[in-house]
Amino acid sequence: MREWIEMASEGIQALAVVIIVVSIIFGFARYVLQLARRSAQPYSAYKRLLGRSLMLALEILVAADVIRTVLLDLTAKGLEILAALVAVRTFLSWSLVVELEGHWPWQSACSASGSERSRGDRAGSVLGEVKEPDFEDPIGVVTGDSADLSNAKANGSEL
Repeated sequence: MREWIEMASEGIQALAVVIIVVSIIFGFARYVLQLARRSAQPYSAYKRLLGRSLMLALEILVAADVIRTVLLDLTAKGLEILAALVAVRTFLSWSLVVELEGHWPWQSACSASGSERSRGDRAGSVLGEVKEPDFEDPIGVVTGDSADLSNAKANGSEL
């Protein structure tokens, strides 16, 4: 039984590696074709494909580690190693989400896009939009929804 669990865990890890390698090869081929056709923004499409593939592979690797640790190595040291791996992979997944979607995973897409809509452009930085200092709210406690509402009222427009 132990051998089957080890083989399953290794197979799941191999699947994650295959996903990454195939997405790099496929994405690069698609990128080159889009460059040859002079398509609009081929790099951003390549970046989105690789980011999504990496996020999927990270989730699969976490699953393999959980299976291996819970079923084969249920010790304090094994759980500590699992916790560290999950923390690192979760941070990487969050970083990829921020890079691809332009907002933190816990922010709703509506509030993130709403703040961009009120500014009229898309935030280009990794951490989101850079706001002008607000002397009524010097540390930036106002969330996107209430800030969007006040900006919309000041501009005389609706959300």
